[in-house]
Amino acid sequence: MTAYASDVAALTRKDLLLELRSRDTLPSLLLFVVSALVVFHFALPASSSRLAAGGLLWVAIVFTALLALGRAFVAERAERVLDGLVLAPCDRSAIWLAKGISVAVFLAVAEAIAVPAFALFFAPVTWAMIGAIALADVGIAAVGTLLAAMAAASRARELLLPLLFLPPVIPLVVGGVGATVAEDPGRYLAFLALYDLLFAILSWASFEYVVTE
Repeated sequence: MTAYASDVAALTRKDLLLELRSRDTLPSLLLFVVSALVVFHFALPASSSRLAAGGLLWVAIVFTALLALGRAFVAERAERVLDGLVLAPCDRSAIWLAKGISVAVFLAVAEAIAVPAFALFFAPVTWAMIGAIALADVGIAAVGTLLAAMAAASRARELLLPLLFLPPVIPLVVGGVGATVAEDPGRYLAFLALYDLLFAILSWASFEYVVTE
């Protein structure tokens, strides 16, 4: 277990250091999510409902996540680095976990800008909304990393990833919007936690077969 945690920490550190040095992913995520919220702010009438505003926040989050996942395996595709990681003497699920943590960190940084922008443009932010976003990030990172690895092996990865990613995250959007606007968000937060648990286990167990095909 110690060796596994060390492998995950080393791979996560590699992804974060690459981003800090290249500055490719985070600026594009921040620009996209802020631009989306600004456009929604001016496109919606002032009388738009809280439900509509909450839904637009989740649309922005999902498409920001899609942008992050599209870049998740860029470094690994170069010079066939992913093949080298697969052949390395470590559990292959450590690759999935490290990449998922990196994606979740990128999303959290983007949302640290997006959530205050949402509060400025649309409605106050509640603790239930923040909890829903945190739980959704876990699910997005778990499922999205697996699907991004599958799409990375395809020549049409830019087209394939949205087709694979969007259907499984619809429950996250439903749960997130429910937790954002419901008077009693507890059941929606519980649903998101259950989704995270189930899909994290499935993704962890199946990643090895995805990267070896």
